[in-house]
Amino acid sequence: MANDKMMAQIRGQDGFIAALDQSGGSTPGALRLYGIPDNAYSSDAEMFRLMHQMRVRIMTAPAFAGAKVIAAILFEGTMDGRAQEKPVPAFLWEERGVVPFLKVDKGLEAENDGVSLMKPVPALDGLLTRAVKLGVFGTKMRSVINLPSKDGIAAVVAQQFDVAAQIAEHGLMPIIEPEVSIKSPDKPGAEAILLAELTGNLDAVPDGRRVMLKLTIPDVPDFYSALTNHKRVARVVALSGGYTRVDACKRLSANHGMIASFSRALTEDLRNSMSDAEFDATLAKSIDEIYRASTVKV
Repeated sequence: MANDKMMAQIRGQDGFIAALDQSGGSTPGALRLYGIPDNAYSSDAEMFRLMHQMRVRIMTAPAFAGAKVIAAILFEGTMDGRAQEKPVPAFLWEERGVVPFLKVDKGLEAENDGVSLMKPVPALDGLLTRAVKLGVFGTKMRSVINLPSKDGIAAVVAQQFDVAAQIAEHGLMPIIEPEVSIKSPDKPGAEAILLAELTGNLDAVPDGRRVMLKLTIPDVPDFYSALTNHKRVARVVALSGGYTRVDACKRLSANHGMIASFSRALTEDLRNSMSDAEFDATLAKSIDEIYRASTVKV
C-alpha cells in the first residue's frame, strides 16, 4: 500500500521535509522575498495564484525528489491545485516520490500567558476527509511560544495533542508544531518546559498511534534526543524559525536525529526573475545543504 511506503519513508529514510505552506498573512512576505512586489497583484486570488506558480516551479525542479526531499507540507490551496496536469498530492508522490502533508491550522489567537494558541478549525473533519481522498499522508499545525510560561505552554501542548487525536481518527499522521520563538527572552527556559509537557503528553498517546514533532532548533545540542527516541514519535523535524539557511543548517547539524522542515531557509535564494536553469541550480544547492545538515550521524 502507498500509505505503508509513505510511513516507511517518513520514519526511516534520510532526507528532509520541504515546508511549502505559507498562507494568509505570510504569503506577501514570501512573494516579496521571491521578487514579486505587493503591487504585482490586486486581490487574494491573484496573490495565491502567483504563490502557486512559485510552488509548482519548486516541485517540478529536477532536484525536488524523494531521494533528498522525503516530504512536503502544502497549503490547502496548493493541495487543491495541480502540477503538470495532476492533483498536487498525486504529482508529489507518483512523480517525485515525495510524501504530501497538509497544513490544517487557520492561524493564531492573540498572545495570552506568553503563548499563541491555534484558532479553532470548525470545518476540520471535512478538510481531513478531502485530504485523505487526495492521497495526503499527514497534517501540520502550528502554535507559538514566546515566554517560559508553564501554564501557557501546557495549554499549547494540550491543544495540539487534542487536535492530533482528531486528525489520527482519519488515518492521518499529525505533525505537532509548538514553535518556540527564536526571539524569546528565555528560549532555553521555554524549551525545558516544552520538553516536559511533550513527554507527558506523548506517554499518554494510545498504543499503536504515533505523532511527529516539529520543533524550533534548541539552544542546547541534542536537547530533544529523548523525543527522537520516544516510541510514540515517528520523526522529529526542525523548523528554521527565521534563521538564515546557513545558521539553521549549522544549528541543525549539532542535533542528531532531527531533520529539517524548512520553509524560508529552503527558498531564500530563489527569485522569480531567474532562468529555469539558474532557478534549478540554486534550488539544488539549497536542497544539498539542508540534506547534509539533516543526515549528520552520531
